[in-house]
Amino acid sequence: MSLEARRLEELSLNSSAPPGQLLYDGWLLRLQPGKAKRARSVNAVYPSTIALADKIAYCERLYGTSGLPAIFRITPFSEPSGLDAELERRGYGTFDYTAVESASLATAPAAGEGAQPMGLSQWVGAVGDLRGSSGEQRAGHYARLEACLLPMHPLAIVEGGTPVATGLAILEDNCVGLFDIVVHASQRRRGLARRLVAALLARAWQDGARTAYLQVERDNTPARELYKAFGFTEQYLYWYRGREGERR
Repeated sequence: MSLEARRLEELSLNSSAPPGQLLYDGWLLRLQPGKAKRARSVNAVYPSTIALADKIAYCERLYGTSGLPAIFRITPFSEPSGLDAELERRGYGTFDYTAVESASLATAPAAGEGAQPMGLSQWVGAVGDLRGSSGEQRAGHYARLEACLLPMHPLAIVEGGTPVATGLAILEDNCVGLFDIVVHASQRRRGLARRLVAALLARAWQDGARTAYLQVERDNTPARELYKAFGFTEQYLYWYRGREGERR
């Protein structure tokens, strides 16, 4: 696996960092309630010394005490390499396979029309409305982004005074991550997502970004075709493992 892919993993972790997380013997334990599983899962990012069985048991207790399901995010970089197989043996099933994709921004992208900046609180509310998120999920989403140390651009397309599509760009170094690209169910197939992606990439390029990345569900063919049109290609896959009744 290339260094570029590993750097993309670092960028993804940085852009989704929640206010509450612990580093435990090389594992990053994120404990932020909300919709984003990246912010409430175990990320096994570094080599460790404690026995694997003891570490898994510790995570199960910690997440249980926090009122969260114990879910593990598995990437090509997860340590130790036998973690995925051990979780399988313990009855942790896989779910939500996700592709991490990247694209070069060698030249200035054409700006998308109609996307406008929005204050973070209002924007999180718009995303929550489009997704039908609970109050707890909205609060967790806002808390995570409000605590983020990286510059960002929350954008929305508003029609008749109502947001119909949203998107977010988070910048680090010369890279930009695209997140929360959501279109109202009744407004799909109108090119709104394409306009949002174009607008996000154009703003990021003006801020110095020359590489873009995003995460998309592996089986979301329409979204992947859209991103392919902007030059995005798959770099690696990750997935989650959880126990029966906790795969959410």
